[in-house]
Amino acid sequence: MEEIQNLYAHMGIDSEIYAYGEAVLKTLAGRFRQIDEIAEYNQLKVINAMQECQVSEACLLGTTGYGYNDLGRDTLEAVYAKIFRTEDALVRPQITCGTHALALALMSNLRPGDGLLSPVGKPYDTLEEVIGIRPSKGSLAEYGISYRQVDLLADGSFDYDAIRAAIGERTRLVTIQRSKGYQTRPTFSVGQIGELIAFVKGIKPDLICMVDNCYGEFVETAEPGDVGADMVVGSLIKNPGGGLAPIGGYIAGRKACVENAAYRLTSPGLGKEVGASLGILKDFYQGLFLAPTVTASALKGAIFAANLYEGLGYAVVPDGSESRHDIIQAVTFGTPEAVIAFCQGIQAAAPVDSHVTPEGWDMPGYDSQVIMAAGAFVSGSSIELSADAPIKPPYAVYFQGGLTWQHAKFGILKSLQSLVNRGLLDKNSLKL
Repeated sequence: MEEIQNLYAHMGIDSEIYAYGEAVLKTLAGRFRQIDEIAEYNQLKVINAMQECQVSEACLLGTTGYGYNDLGRDTLEAVYAKIFRTEDALVRPQITCGTHALALALMSNLRPGDGLLSPVGKPYDTLEEVIGIRPSKGSLAEYGISYRQVDLLADGSFDYDAIRAAIGERTRLVTIQRSKGYQTRPTFSVGQIGELIAFVKGIKPDLICMVDNCYGEFVETAEPGDVGADMVVGSLIKNPGGGLAPIGGYIAGRKACVENAAYRLTSPGLGKEVGASLGILKDFYQGLFLAPTVTASALKGAIFAANLYEGLGYAVVPDGSESRHDIIQAVTFGTPEAVIAFCQGIQAAAPVDSHVTPEGWDMPGYDSQVIMAAGAFVSGSSIELSADAPIKPPYAVYFQGGLTWQHAKFGILKSLQSLVNRGLLDKNSLKL
């Protein structure tokens, strides 16, 4: 332990900060055991799906050109469908990011005159232009698709009366964002999502229920497909890519919904039959194989961060003792200086570009400057150690990732060190 502490000191962590971190860590043994049990279950679930779908060495090879008869691509989609308990899946490198996957799912399953409803409040910032909340070329609004949202109640629960009133004759699709995005509301459990799906389908059975599953995969033993979601959508450079997928997204769901998405991604008449995998299937398969344990590492980091910063008096969501339903940890600092210092500390802990200093910038798809810390092997990968925040009140930062728990721990200590170094936190407060 002395050798470890000396190496932390060599890498810029003061002894007081290291000691505070160790004191926090001693309180988390039980939580960490629970995370390991969930990871073991999900690891077996992934292996079982791969075995039942008969993944072979030939599946790891790629195709070029049209991608006809791509065994590895088609088998991978069968594996995803089995893991997410859905009829079908679309898993492609041609889906560029999570926002693209969500836009694809929405645009392929809504038609002019249809209505879209968000019963969980405001969607993630980048979806505002997809929907047309903020005017943008090619938005759903330009195609005559209406949008309504029902805000959550003050306690973060669903406003069922308002949801019932908002579902009308034109309402075709309900979008449920599992994670909090740039908000300080709770993330929804799979069980809560299931209750909401059952409620809206009880009002209008033919509604399509889409779940934005970003940051939530493998956090619980169940997924939204287990509780009636018609589409489950996410990014491969988050949890399910296990840190190895260099690009990609997925849509798992009812066969008709996935088929619509495939025709939108490629072309009517072509659908899933084309789309070369270009030699990256091994990364997709191996990343998926590693995803349960990588997600567990990120969860441990999130819980460590919650308890560490809660102990210093900062507002954190979820708090240090709450159950976890995604890998994101929000910490509200109240000042832009503290948000920037936190992100710069995370960047300084990175294996790639640790010498770079992140600053806020006008990022496409956002309505304020955003600062992002992500010294990652895959650019923008938020299953890797990363943090980001809009530079606007309440000045909350959103931390996630860590391919290994040990790296997540170092990054969190480095963020605390950055606050101390800039005079934004007194080391005398580092006591449980």
